[in-house]
Amino acid sequence: MKVIKEPQLRAEEDNRSLRDAVTEIIDHVRCGGDQALREYNERFDACSRESLRVSEEEIKAAYQELTKEETEDLKAACENIRAFAMAQKETLKPLEAFSPQPGIFLGHRIIPVDSCCCYVPGGNYPLYSTALMLAVPARVAGVKRVAACSPAAKGTNRINAKTLAALDIAGVDEIYAVGGAQAIAAFSYGTESIRPVDMIVGPGNRFVTEAKRQCYGQVGIDFVAGPSEVLVIADDRANPRAVAADLLAQSEHDVNASGILVATDEAFARRVMEAVDEELETLATAGIARQSWERFGKVCVAKDLREAIDFANACAPEHLELNIGRPEDVIEALTNYGSLFIGENTAEVFGDYASGTNHTLPTLRAARYTGGVWAGTFLKTCTHQSMTLEASRHLAPLAARLARGEGLAGHAFAAEMRAK
Repeated sequence: MKVIKEPQLRAEEDNRSLRDAVTEIIDHVRCGGDQALREYNERFDACSRESLRVSEEEIKAAYQELTKEETEDLKAACENIRAFAMAQKETLKPLEAFSPQPGIFLGHRIIPVDSCCCYVPGGNYPLYSTALMLAVPARVAGVKRVAACSPAAKGTNRINAKTLAALDIAGVDEIYAVGGAQAIAAFSYGTESIRPVDMIVGPGNRFVTEAKRQCYGQVGIDFVAGPSEVLVIADDRANPRAVAADLLAQSEHDVNASGILVATDEAFARRVMEAVDEELETLATAGIARQSWERFGKVCVAKDLREAIDFANACAPEHLELNIGRPEDVIEALTNYGSLFIGENTAEVFGDYASGTNHTLPTLRAARYTGGVWAGTFLKTCTHQSMTLEASRHLAPLAARLARGEGLAGHAFAAEMRAK
């Protein structure tokens, strides 16, 4: 693999300092409750609101700030996300009365978690699309209590109006104006006004990520996420400007995002790099996108598609684009990605907003072992069994022998009691 643009090495963070800072925040919230959350709201977001929960009046007022088209756009995107989430849920079926031998009946139920919190970031941009991506599949899964939180826009006492409207459209039950590691602590352990939940989902900055890591076990999480990523595999038939646009769309997320091109033709790869430079001259978010591209953008030339596929599987990117002549020929060989975008017509940005698949996806090579948020994220597959007297008596000696082999006499006795 020839590399014609090498990214900088990511600096090793002072993880110990980050861990200690987050631990302090979690402990303060556990001891100080709502007052600690108000202190952090003031300190980090210049938010001085007294009530942490967003009122119905605030939600109604948020709709008044949106145009009719903006509201309808949110509803249209919501319907596509909901339709796909419902189709995915239908693939999960209860199992009843499977019998490995006469008289033994095994099965499982699909049970939603009782409660969840959808964490919606509000840092560089108001990510109202994330509100839909998190809350809709939770509601489709059948979660009884769907809560959400997002920091107030800096210098105000309000969550972004579009984010509030999106959360309401998605069917959220409770919305709280709080963010950061303190929000994760609050929904993990509870405060005077916030009841703890069973699961927290959603992206966030490194403090949010570390808080999710530290609170995992007390509460379930989707995964530990890092900076956003896209990897594009392209051949010389692709449109270099379209590829450049997709790379920069990812780069504008934040200065740590990563855009990677693996081309099968060097001349094409260089045309993409030229197109990136041209687009940066007029891109409104060039201040962030340029830093991200210059620091962490990578351009490689593979000798063939097989090498490109192997590289992609090793990278396990959050987003993977196939911008080649016959993408259907290589799909089965691709095994590690958060979400796959097949063909030039399928821009990654469509999945970010409105096509229906979820944009809350694994990063930092986590796609090797997990997919993104979906209805199944909020569902538990719980087994059960029953058996007849005859089957119990028949199975007991086998179970007893296996138990005694492990030195567990109590287990063996419990089995042998059924043999009588």
